[in-house]
Amino acid sequence: MQDYKVANSEFAQISIEEILENFSFLDDWDDRYRYLIELGRTLEPLPLDKQNSANKVQGCVSQVWLWAQTGDGNDPVIHFVGDSDAHIVSGLVAIALALYSNKKSSEILNIDAFEVFSQIGLEEHLTPQRSNGLRSMIERIKSDARQALEKAG
Repeated sequence: MQDYKVANSEFAQISIEEILENFSFLDDWDDRYRYLIELGRTLEPLPLDKQNSANKVQGCVSQVWLWAQTGDGNDPVIHFVGDSDAHIVSGLVAIALALYSNKKSSEILNIDAFEVFSQIGLEEHLTPQRSNGLRSMIERIKSDARQALEKAG
């Protein structure tokens, strides 16, 4: 297995560019799954009180929680913290957060996560249930961004 970068122990978010670069070095799908699991371990811890029904993503077979912290302004920046009870799904959460967290709401609405997941080649290696859960998670993130813009406007 080749080396790849992960975020440091202080939960500094790894960039989507680094993730894409690291995946490009991994030819074997066992290595890619291990990398996904490692990405999940780098997630910022989600406080237990935020693992509730309001933050739970509906449509996922595994339990997934997303907590949005919205900034101020007409186009607020949103910081997402997420977690899952499944290792591979936690890795998918980490990739989604690398794409969307700490971005302006309008930017979030314009990012095509499925294009990125296609570049990685994940779509063809995810079960239908995980693919549906991933779609639910992305829709939840975009819904949070739409709500933030509506409140700001």
